[in-house]
Amino acid sequence: MSEKIALGNWGEELVAKKARCPKCKNAKTLKKLTQNFKCADLICDFCGFVAQVKTSSTNDINTLPNSILGAAWGPQKERMDAGIYTSLFVVLRSKSDKNYSIFFLPSELQVPEMFVAREPLSGNAKRAGWQGFLIDTTLVADRFVRLI
Repeated sequence: MSEKIALGNWGEELVAKKARCPKCKNAKTLKKLTQNFKCADLICDFCGFVAQVKTSSTNDINTLPNSILGAAWGPQKERMDAGIYTSLFVVLRSKSDKNYSIFFLPSELQVPEMFVAREPLSGNAKRAGWQGFLIDTTLVADRFVRLI
């Protein structure tokens, strides 16, 4: 397992363990979805709320990075075109110790401009043509809520 995948799994498990469901407010009801589930990582097994989790290693857990790597642009764009946005947890883990923070951005406070398509992978790449995206947090930084 790569370091990035391990970090992402850790962030998803942390949110499932520490955060209450933003919709129904129940504790311990957020569960991990299967790996590679498109545009979502957690589901509340009580009310059905879904969320995406992005985890980043940083020197400052108190400040959101200006951008965060998203995943596949195709599914994200299809959902956005249909008016569907997924709430977002951002987990920041300190590079120097075991401290962390969790930020939350509900789907209704997101804007299409915060999702920026990246260039498709070159023809020589292992997954040639695959296209990811970035999440530009600067456009909505004041809309995030710090949970932990």
